[in-house]
Amino acid sequence: MESWGFGSIWAADRLIIPWNIETPYPYAEGDEFIVPPDRPFLETLTVLSYLSGQTKSIELGVSVLVLPYRHPVYWGKVVTTIDRLSKGRFILGVGVGWMREEFEALGADYHRRGVVTDEQLALWQQLLTDQHASFDGTFYRFDDIAFEPKSDGDRIPLWVGGEGAAARRRAAQFGDAWFPYHVEITVDQLAADHADVRRRAGDMGRTPDQVALCACRPIEVTEHPVEQHPGKLAGTPDQLLDAIKDYERIGVETLALQFMVPRYPERMRQIERFATEVLVHFE
Repeated sequence: MESWGFGSIWAADRLIIPWNIETPYPYAEGDEFIVPPDRPFLETLTVLSYLSGQTKSIELGVSVLVLPYRHPVYWGKVVTTIDRLSKGRFILGVGVGWMREEFEALGADYHRRGVVTDEQLALWQQLLTDQHASFDGTFYRFDDIAFEPKSDGDRIPLWVGGEGAAARRRAAQFGDAWFPYHVEITVDQLAADHADVRRRAGDMGRTPDQVALCACRPIEVTEHPVEQHPGKLAGTPDQLLDAIKDYERIGVETLALQFMVPRYPERMRQIERFATEVLVHFE
């Protein structure tokens, strides 16, 4: 990926996959989770820690870390460690999670996952800024602790995932970027939703420009031209080049891509083809 010119590489977060999932999956057509339970799914922060030592310049992101699954001081320590080992190349994407069965297996509160996430993000700000950190919240408390290392540079970029109103509010309050994943959305609707994030940020006393627009989208590289759908990314390299220029037009700073090919060799061929025939036009 690094040699092909990609600016970042992303790992998803999943701790367990139940054999029976009744919770609708919001990120696939048909609402069914796309990874079989017997398929190995490596732990995301461990993978990114490994990649920090195998790469030199590419940014390393998690898309997205489900905060309520872990204690914030613990995941914060892992995150700052990866950021230090990678010399400031880590991007922290965060989210609230969606799968009720996974929450239950981990003993986490599915119904209060939003307020738990908000409190973790407030706590995270304390850990990164205070030498003598204290926090007294509803779910987490500590008094006068040292938390080192902090970020390698000025700060670790915080990108808030999620697509709904609560996620947009959370991005406006805490985020350096709003980082939604849509199975299907037009660029104009994406721009309108980001305008809502910017408005909310201004209402909270932040500068709207503080919250960038980044996005994650599924993509398919085809051998032959296909009919273009305004809400999807699929087609030949020439078709994809035209489509991605629209994201550039509305100010998307980073476009993370999930190549929707189920098997590894073909997926790598699509990634390489995209890099050599599309990505080169954006260097």
